[in-house]
Amino acid sequence: MKYIDWLVQWLENYIRPSVKVRTYERYKLIVEQHIKDKIGGIELNDLSPLVLQSFITGLLQNGNGKTGKGLSANSVNAVISVLKNSLRTAHLLGLTKEYAADKLKRPKLTEKPVECFTLAEQKRIEQAIFTGKKDKQYGIILCLYSGLRIGELIALQWSDIDFTKGILTVSKSCHDGKDGLIIDEPKTTSSRRVIPLPKQLLPILKGIKKRSDSPFAVSANGKPVSVRSYQRSFELLLKKLNIPHKGFHSLRHTFATRALECGMDVKTLSEILGHKNPTVTLNRYAHSLMEHKADMMNRLGKLL
Repeated sequence: MKYIDWLVQWLENYIRPSVKVRTYERYKLIVEQHIKDKIGGIELNDLSPLVLQSFITGLLQNGNGKTGKGLSANSVNAVISVLKNSLRTAHLLGLTKEYAADKLKRPKLTEKPVECFTLAEQKRIEQAIFTGKKDKQYGIILCLYSGLRIGELIALQWSDIDFTKGILTVSKSCHDGKDGLIIDEPKTTSSRRVIPLPKQLLPILKGIKKRSDSPFAVSANGKPVSVRSYQRSFELLLKKLNIPHKGFHSLRHTFATRALECGMDVKTLSEILGHKNPTVTLNRYAHSLMEHKADMMNRLGKLL
């Protein structure tokens, strides 16, 4: 059996029924973009460790079909996950004599530098939204004061906000699909969480809810917006304000940075962000935490 024939069966019978739609779509895209034309025509039993490792080396050197440059370590590791998972299942079913993917070496991942807005930039963004009075844009404010991911924000419904207790419950996320918005479970188990909201934000959200004709907290003409269109709106806002471009996820990083600057402990921040454990938070925001500690020490030094 050729590898591509097995991949088709593996995707439909072993992946689609057991994972989220988004994961299935991502695996299928990896197969189509990176595996099918390069090693898909090879017989399963001919996929030796050397063949697989040579394939991975090629991806790192010139695996980007659009630019001809190498794929990032993150992208290559995603391909390796598909190779390992599919070939492990094939071996368990007796379709291959041995499991060759266990000898693959993964490229070293490098943590991307955290980008966040300065306090001055944040205030300019907030002021523009407050004066602009476009209800849809208040989702940006919500992210700045809750650390929501964009998929969690777009999927957020008014029923997820308890105005009496002042809390927001994250119970779902979403992404853009071929036929529109796809709402799914959160990214991970730890992503299911309850976030206390600043009391100053509650009357603003109440006002938007009263004016809204949609169950979704962020909407346009009564309908939820797409993730991509909301990202684009944010890009245009930054351009209008002449603020250097940063991705929407920088709002989440900005929330985390401001929280640390205000003295929030790492464990509490980790729970609010929905991280697996405080170590993830500590590693990601170590620089911000160190700057906060240095500032505190400088304040202490003034007592000398």
